[in-house]
Amino acid sequence: MKISVTFRNYEGEKWQKNYAEEKISKLKKYLDNPAEAHIVLYVEKFRNYAEIKLSAAGWNVNAKDKDKDMHLAIDKCVDKIEKQIKKQKEKTRTRKPVSIRHNKADNVTEETGELTKNRVVETREIILKPMSLEEAIMEIEEDKSGFIIYRDSSSENISVVYRRDDGNYTLIETNS
Repeated sequence: MKISVTFRNYEGEKWQKNYAEEKISKLKKYLDNPAEAHIVLYVEKFRNYAEIKLSAAGWNVNAKDKDKDMHLAIDKCVDKIEKQIKKQKEKTRTRKPVSIRHNKADNVTEETGELTKNRVVETREIILKPMSLEEAIMEIEEDKSGFIIYRDSSSENISVVYRRDDGNYTLIETNS
């Protein structure tokens, strides 16, 4: 981790620089390499300010705090940064869909170890009943399945009717 410490409006002491670097280096365990931290320490009247800008892995984290003692200002600022990093890590962990997290494990067959893209998980055999479009819609309403494949009684062609999200129906007809 690259750490830079800057003093503004006063000449900082070596212990302040060392203390700030030591505190921020404890955050390495939460960060991926490379990471960069810029620490600004300054005094206005009787208040000590600590400002930390940390950038790592494509996102930036900033914190600013003031206190009567420079030690406390640095500690509070590092605590804020640590909370933000933990929150960001938790978001990325929980937002990733289960299918993406376990995709590789599911697609590898046990015997061959090869990667498969698609696999059939269920096979259904249906008997095409001759019926009209109105009868097919009534059967969809009764079964709550959302679709039906049937043989059109007037044309003898195979047709599919399914219920759309808006409550209407779509008819797909085949020409044979």
